[in-house]
Amino acid sequence: MERCAGCWIADRLIGSLEKNVGICINRLHIDQVNWQEVCENPDLKDLQYRIEMNGMGQIVMGPASNEHSFRQSRLIRHLLRLLDDGEVLPECSIDTSDGTKVADVVWFSKEFHARWGLATPYPEAPEICIEVLSPSNSEDEMRQKRALYFERGAKEVWICKEDNTVEFFASEGPVSASVLVPEFPNSI
Repeated sequence: MERCAGCWIADRLIGSLEKNVGICINRLHIDQVNWQEVCENPDLKDLQYRIEMNGMGQIVMGPASNEHSFRQSRLIRHLLRLLDDGEVLPECSIDTSDGTKVADVVWFSKEFHARWGLATPYPEAPEICIEVLSPSNSEDEMRQKRALYFERGAKEVWICKEDNTVEFFASEGPVSASVLVPEFPNSI
């Protein structure tokens, strides 16, 4: 069976998906797709991998873990306790100049929600975008994501590290605490 370039890329990035996940990637033709096609594809709905797209329309996958989800949950609980308006979402897709990125947790205002509703992906970044670090993340990747979120209008980007500490960034650079949520702890 002839394999498409998308199969070769996926196999090269995360091993043999057909063996480990049981999905025939050849049917997906992932060379050039848009985010809506990814979201609607039934073969991708139950993957245990996090999916994003790069600027060339290629799917990029990373493993999910319960530790990662646990930190997401803690961040969400703190945000819900400290902010009584707006919305908190896990796994929020954002259209960027380098493809669709998925912030681990976001908070957005009622005004943001009035503008965009539940568009997928959002054409603008929510006010707060949070990334939860995993062992597979690099400093360069996080620096690039911060830049992409700020380029799309984020007011703050937070990085939750593996030791549960939280770093806060404004568009100008690191800050000692969140301006939007000054009571948010530096450790969760």
